[in-house]
Amino acid sequence: MTVTLTFPKSDTGLLRWSQNVIDFITPTPANWGLVTLDVTTYTALHNLYSGALTACDPSIRNKPAVITKNQARDALKAGATTLANKIYAAPAVTDAMKTEIGMPPRATPAPIPAPTTSPTIRIISTTGWTVRIRLLDGEAGKRGRPAGTLGAAVFSAVGETAPPNIEDWTFQGNAGRVTAIDVPFPTSLAAGTKVWFTAFWFNGRKQSGPASPFISANLPGGSVSMSA
Repeated sequence: MTVTLTFPKSDTGLLRWSQNVIDFITPTPANWGLVTLDVTTYTALHNLYSGALTACDPSIRNKPAVITKNQARDALKAGATTLANKIYAAPAVTDAMKTEIGMPPRATPAPIPAPTTSPTIRIISTTGWTVRIRLLDGEAGKRGRPAGTLGAAVFSAVGETAPPNIEDWTFQGNAGRVTAIDVPFPTSLAAGTKVWFTAFWFNGRKQSGPASPFISANLPGGSVSMSA
């Protein structure tokens, strides 16, 4: 894996940063996982950049000098990245050493845990053979998804009682937008048929949380019913 360095934005800041690197690696290259040739090669890039930057002094700068300086800057950054990859590959180089030399390790983002709460389902309306539901953050009692979740998996069932096993439910799909979810049922179902819903949150790693309590509605079968 290639190390990504964050360089100073200004030209003079980059030069100071680079000089700090040289000051550390020159006395004992082996301490940094380097050899003398690494130091010699990088120092040459540093000196070229330093000279090109001097040639861009406001009193003498010109367009060719700026182009040369920019090319030397890019070469210096590439050389520094090469050094960083070798330094990071050296087991003896500690994080404290990397920070001291100006190549601090990137913080590793903490993995997002699996959801621990279940949605609260609200019936918004029933129109013909379609039921519109809304999922709420069950723990916070508000609209939207809990922090760290990507969406919800929605399931439905038909019958007087809710199936006890999730395998007996029909998967209606994953929903990222949870304020209004339309769940259609076969038009062959009789008016008044009871239908059930459950859902669970999932995160970006597709880890799921607990299923929500079952909630039911009756299909009007051609009429419209509104719920609070």
